[in-house]
Amino acid sequence: MAVQIHPSVDNGVRKGSGTFAGGTLVCKCKDKPVKVGIKGDVAHNHACGCSKCWKPEGATFAVIAVVPRENVTVRENGDKLKIVDTSATIQRHACQVCGTHMFGRIENKSHPFYGLDFIHPELFEEEGSAAPTFAAFVSSVIESGVDPSEMPGIRARLKELGLEPYDCLSPVLMDAMATHVAKSKAA
Repeated sequence: MAVQIHPSVDNGVRKGSGTFAGGTLVCKCKDKPVKVGIKGDVAHNHACGCSKCWKPEGATFAVIAVVPRENVTVRENGDKLKIVDTSATIQRHACQVCGTHMFGRIENKSHPFYGLDFIHPELFEEEGSAAPTFAAFVSSVIESGVDPSEMPGIRARLKELGLEPYDCLSPVLMDAMATHVAKSKAA
């Protein structure tokens, strides 16, 4: 039996359509689900092992992508949303009924990722958003209860799926963060 990563990638990572124009994220509620509209495709889609990201039942990793915050609109039942941890850098807005995280927003204007919202692409009603391309914070799954002896198998499975495992963000995102910090120091 293959190591379980996340239901959306366990049977193989599906490529994006390349023309995804956006769609609607829907929480897991059967009655009056929260619906969040997203304009455009996602970026930096990845499997995330951090202990803060919402994971569906049975998943070891979350699947997370970013979109510009101006492309995110709560369309239905926004009264069910509540910020999970107001002290966290990423303000994760979750449905109070089913617990599904709908989007995460950074309010600190000096943060390198300010202006980007974090979403769970598997919640789209539509198919075709950009596929995950790497795995971040892989070792952090140990903090969520994974036995350290399972880590070689997890890393091997991620590589088999084409999701290069990192214990931070991808090099491109780490470079973007360092560039932001360097520019802010120069200013």
